[in-house]
Amino acid sequence: MKPLAGLVILDLSRVLACPFASMILAELGAEVIKVEQPGQGDETRGFEPFAEGPGGRVSGYFMSCNRSKRSLTVNLRSPEGAAIIRGLAAQADAVVENFPTGTLARRGLDFTALHAVNPRLVYLSCTGFGQTGPYAKRKGYDTVFQAMGGLLSLTGERDGGPVKPGLPVADLTSGLWVALALLAALRGRDATGQGGHVDVSMFDAQVALLSIAAARWFALGEVPPRLGTEHPGRVPSASFRCADDRWLHITASDQHWAPLCRALGLEELGADPALAANAGRLAARERVMAGIAGALAGMRRAEAVAVLDAADVPNGPVLAVDEVLADPHVAARGMVQRFEHPLLGDYPALPVPLRFAGWDNPEITRPPLLGEHTEDILRERLGYDAARIARLREEGAI
Repeated sequence: MKPLAGLVILDLSRVLACPFASMILAELGAEVIKVEQPGQGDETRGFEPFAEGPGGRVSGYFMSCNRSKRSLTVNLRSPEGAAIIRGLAAQADAVVENFPTGTLARRGLDFTALHAVNPRLVYLSCTGFGQTGPYAKRKGYDTVFQAMGGLLSLTGERDGGPVKPGLPVADLTSGLWVALALLAALRGRDATGQGGHVDVSMFDAQVALLSIAAARWFALGEVPPRLGTEHPGRVPSASFRCADDRWLHITASDQHWAPLCRALGLEELGADPALAANAGRLAARERVMAGIAGALAGMRRAEAVAVLDAADVPNGPVLAVDEVLADPHVAARGMVQRFEHPLLGDYPALPVPLRFAGWDNPEITRPPLLGEHTEDILRERLGYDAARIARLREEGAI
């Protein structure tokens, strides 16, 4: 049995943050019913990159965050479509939605309306800036939240401009907050018997992640500068170019300093008592960084990794995506798995990275085709017969 077996989640969300969250919950055992617009579906079904297979092409973007769900196509603008959602919500444990604030209220599908038909329902709304506050009606995307939440101010080379991270960090971390919030609310519902409304703001989610950057402001009144791969409060912690033009990242604490200097032949730095503690190395950042950079510039990366591993100094090669996915440890941990897709055939995917003892581990299954489960869900959960389903289809409600 998987940990979330028996939970039913009605997922009205689109794009990335919430679908990523509901995919995690689906692969932990929840039944996730993904509600999509008839004919079009989640807009990410049209996003690149596309995988080509013998049966056609499918968005890799969509597949990355919509596995293991059932797809139900419903026109939320039609009265019959809204009635379907209310009927399913009456049986569900949770609803997840990321419509602009006020949109679902106009269709009778907001928390107040659905709580009336199911008092145990957990209803989660994820919006850019939350349900309240001066920005509540404002729209935004991942990079907007990165910018306004402070991340872009921290990312980039020293004295350079802001640099966007290579992944949609605001979307993905907001998805993790959504999954955490749903699990917390469901635990509270089980304890009290009453559901409730969860307000998740993607902007709030990024502000909350400022963590140690905010700590420097709170403690020191310091606005952390952009330092490239360097750490504002620890030296050494940075990426260095090796002789073969490959990069190696090193992060060392006080106990690693002397072994690091011995491994790299930096006897002068290692013998300086002023550098034995991090505070001294912070004060001498330029000297320390220049010494390490010079030593690694004369070593091939594999050689440097070997000597640092032998000295038990934390280090890691900076790997490209193809190198990561071919890494032997990634393979040993099962971090690339596969599913069988009706259009693509055998296809790889990244699983939920959790391992359990006492429950079944998460497992990947394929993402649904658009509307693939519409008739089954209406028949199984709402008792609709074939004639009623056919009429709804003719009317454009499904």
